[in-house]
Amino acid sequence: MGGSAMLKDITLGQFFPGNTIVHRLDPRAKLICTLVYITALFLARGFFAYLLMLVVLVTCLSLSKISPKAVFRGLKPVIVIILLTVVLNIFFIRGESVLFHYRFILITREGLMTAGFMAARLIMLIIGTFLLTYTTSPIALTDGLEQMLSPLKKIKLPIHELAMMMSIALRFIPTLIEETDKIMSAQKSRGADFETGGIMKRAKSIIPLIIPLFISAFRRADELATAMESRCYHGGEGRTRMKVLKAAARDYIALLSGAALIAAIVLLRSLPFGQI
Repeated sequence: MGGSAMLKDITLGQFFPGNTIVHRLDPRAKLICTLVYITALFLARGFFAYLLMLVVLVTCLSLSKISPKAVFRGLKPVIVIILLTVVLNIFFIRGESVLFHYRFILITREGLMTAGFMAARLIMLIIGTFLLTYTTSPIALTDGLEQMLSPLKKIKLPIHELAMMMSIALRFIPTLIEETDKIMSAQKSRGADFETGGIMKRAKSIIPLIIPLFISAFRRADELATAMESRCYHGGEGRTRMKVLKAAARDYIALLSGAALIAAIVLLRSLPFGQI
């Protein structure tokens, strides 16, 4: 797969508009539920716990009506990391049930199980996190994050500015990816080669790509700063919102479902069959 195609597979920061129940959830509820899901993933142990996490994830994806193609396209850039994690766990986790042993190569049942669970955890973690940005606009995400962190204003932390920076960073990921794709296409038309040769050659070929990308990023940042200043933007002090966040019954149901998920995972950890 070429570098240009790989860049188009990165979907982090993209927002897919919709009117599903997941899209209509309060961004604060979605942020909390995402954190709860990540916590439950790290608490999960055994086949039944991971099966429960998968059922929850598939249910959320079905309710959000995000196409499976878009979801799996977002996994392509991290496939190498997932495969590397699997290989390391298979060959470096020792156990009592030896399945294959030849010289220094040792594969055990425990290693295979750990590798499988680790791969499942990484995949569900990535998809669960992406689901937040897929169904929440950057503005709603900023407002939700700012309100959740608002108690920290008492200790003089610039909460609005931090939330705004995170939102802008997420918003500009697709823009920078598109810009990188354009620069790569322009460089290739001039004879640049990004896909062949050794590691050092590939690293050197990236330099003509990085410099114009940095220049473009700084130019966009300067244009954004100028646009904000021309509209008299001065931070969160006295700022009003077109849409005021209000929690509805569906948000409380989602939070209760998250609490139930954590309780179920903790219960499975304590049961004998939950360790399988």
